[in-house]
Amino acid sequence: MANVGNTEEYRLSIEKISKHIEVLLHASESPLTANMLKKQLLLSNQELELALEALKIRLTESVLSLHETASGYRLQIADHYSPLIQRIFPQRQERLSQALLETLSVIAYKQPVTRSDIEYIRGVTLSSNILRQLFDKGWIVEKGYKETLGRPALLHTTTQFLDAFGLSHLNELPPLPELSKIRATS
Repeated sequence: MANVGNTEEYRLSIEKISKHIEVLLHASESPLTANMLKKQLLLSNQELELALEALKIRLTESVLSLHETASGYRLQIADHYSPLIQRIFPQRQERLSQALLETLSVIAYKQPVTRSDIEYIRGVTLSSNILRQLFDKGWIVEKGYKETLGRPALLHTTTQFLDAFGLSHLNELPPLPELSKIRATS
């Protein structure tokens, strides 16, 4: 019977830890990393995993959900409330131009790329304004230079890009459709 008691105490302990994590996520203005949570709450990897899972389960009945992004964990409004939010707060929805989305897609899928690579793939001249918007949002950065004539800057996406689109890694991007299928529908 001692094991049952210890197991129950351990379960209560994990539940308490999950509530502490929830409090920290509510109080934080930005996502919290696993390392930060482990350090601040003095947790092992296993304890953190169990507490995050307990939090995720508890939030299934809530208006919030636990979401992992490239910058760490955050609480966000559950996806099924999006239509309500968009109806009540339409100004919160930012419209991104087709050109900006195409440019960002090229960078995300083909990085590192240069400006001329983007222009070649898109088949049009790239507006400096589009790149400026992406830099201003913190979604792209220059990391190094291509070893070619003129040494153009190599563009990469950032963790802010991943966070903005709710991704933790680039491999979570949806697969690209085959070019033959795109051309057939055009």
